[in-house]
Amino acid sequence: MKHDSVAIGIIGAGIMGERLLNAILQQDPGLVQACGIWDPAPEAMQRMAKAFPQVPRLADAAAVIAASDCTYIASPPASHLPHARAALAAGKSVFCEKPLAVDVADARAFVAEAGDRGAVNFPFASSPAVATIRRWIEGGEIGTPRRIAIEVGFAKWPRGWQADAAGWLDGPAQGGFTREVVSHFLFLSRRLVGPLQGLAGKASFPEAGKSERRIAATLQAGDLPVTLKGAVGETPKDDHNIWMLEGDKGAVRLCDWSIAERRLVDGTWQPAPDALPQAEARPLALRRQLEGVAKLARGEPHHLATLADALEVQEIVEAILAGRAASIR
Repeated sequence: MKHDSVAIGIIGAGIMGERLLNAILQQDPGLVQACGIWDPAPEAMQRMAKAFPQVPRLADAAAVIAASDCTYIASPPASHLPHARAALAAGKSVFCEKPLAVDVADARAFVAEAGDRGAVNFPFASSPAVATIRRWIEGGEIGTPRRIAIEVGFAKWPRGWQADAAGWLDGPAQGGFTREVVSHFLFLSRRLVGPLQGLAGKASFPEAGKSERRIAATLQAGDLPVTLKGAVGETPKDDHNIWMLEGDKGAVRLCDWSIAERRLVDGTWQPAPDALPQAEARPLALRRQLEGVAKLARGEPHHLATLADALEVQEIVEAILAGRAASIR
């Protein structure tokens, strides 16, 4: 296995499952290969048959796990841990979509059981723009870091391209933009600055049976204060976000997922010369994510988000949605 191509099986044929499958098929087959996909929805499997006829469509989740070296779980969040436990019990590694889960206590138990046999798909771990921001920080561009500000906004939720999954994406039990989007920026704060703690936050659920429409929170990443806000319906943009780190000599930020910028002395923002829009940056990040998955499956050190990273993010997210202080363990 150390030197063989890693077989990745996919549970869930929604947008994320399809994206990673497409990335696998574009990767070096000597590194990774797609061994099969399954989704409980017949229409999803029919779509896979038409788009990816070369990929085996398997009978159920157990068949995917049996065929794989590493099982990629891209099903709705409440099903993540049952599939992950089944894969680990079969001796396979696990690459899971975020959020890791929605039940914090169950996620804590799972992480304690799983050890280092799994990782979670936070693509900022492989983002070219994040690598640029890290270089700027380490090169002294901002001086001593002082604070982080995170802002996300959406014209509507779910976003247009997620309409097929609105049944769970716009429900309070599994969905909402805090789990789906804010979690990425919490992971980024943890990865670049330090552990997350000290939350005070709240969420607003003005529509019965629907996910949150506004959040506001303060917390810490390492020793730095973090302010966080998000809202639906207050921007014309389908999806807008800014993660900013300010220091005593300057500031850097990540805009709309993939544009690294630094603040000039006149207060204007300058994009990195090699900045790419998200549509072009995403395949580069997914390619590197798959390089990490291959290492994970082989038991080698990797750069992916660990299960412990994802649990820490989940604890903050669920505490915001519950409108209470977080207790990070």
